[in-house]
Amino acid sequence: MPPNANESSADGKLMHLPIADQLAIDIIDGRWIVGGNITLEDIQNRFGVSRTVARDAARYLEAADAVTIRRRVGLVAQDPSAWAALNPQVIQWKLHSSQRKQELMSLTELRLAIEPAAAAGAATRASLDVRAKMPVLAMEMRRHGEAGDLEPFHDLDIEFHSMLLRNSGNELFASLAPIVATILRGRVEINMYPSRPSPSALDAHDAVADAVWKGDAERARKGMHDIVDEVSKVIAAR
Repeated sequence: MPPNANESSADGKLMHLPIADQLAIDIIDGRWIVGGNITLEDIQNRFGVSRTVARDAARYLEAADAVTIRRRVGLVAQDPSAWAALNPQVIQWKLHSSQRKQELMSLTELRLAIEPAAAAGAATRASLDVRAKMPVLAMEMRRHGEAGDLEPFHDLDIEFHSMLLRNSGNELFASLAPIVATILRGRVEINMYPSRPSPSALDAHDAVADAVWKGDAERARKGMHDIVDEVSKVIAAR
């Protein structure tokens, strides 16, 4: 059922989404203890919303395994370790919580395991059109990165990594493209991204792009490992 006009915020986003975000982060940060319960009335009173909005927030949290809903009890907080770890929404919640560094480290370990292999796969399995586009993307990334135009740089960075995953020839790697996009976008949102990309990161993207274009799988693998490994070191140093 579509929401009523008074149940949408000024920017058009449904009101239950930021409420669900806050409640999920409360669980992660320990303000809402695991096993503890709240009711729809508690949500209504805390956020000043209708019962419909409170119910939508509850259902949204339940769909992500963040809570269970019990009759006469309400919403019962579940242990974040049991949530769907690769759900992009769960990743977003953890990145905006006090656990952001640990979440980034875990996600970067995942990237280190997957993205070098995906780059190698794209070098040998992607279409000629896709391989030809990679150096163009890397060139545009360098242009915007060196100029300090970070918004288009970040968009291109997401496109670069997503394209390699989607064209790796491995459907499981391809399915991780939205997750990597969420990770990259999340780093920007929580100010865990350098104010200007390092020359070594730009060089590594150039190296991956050139290797994919030329069909050099091992060089593509190494270049991507260098990119993600640098990210890991930056996060560890924060």
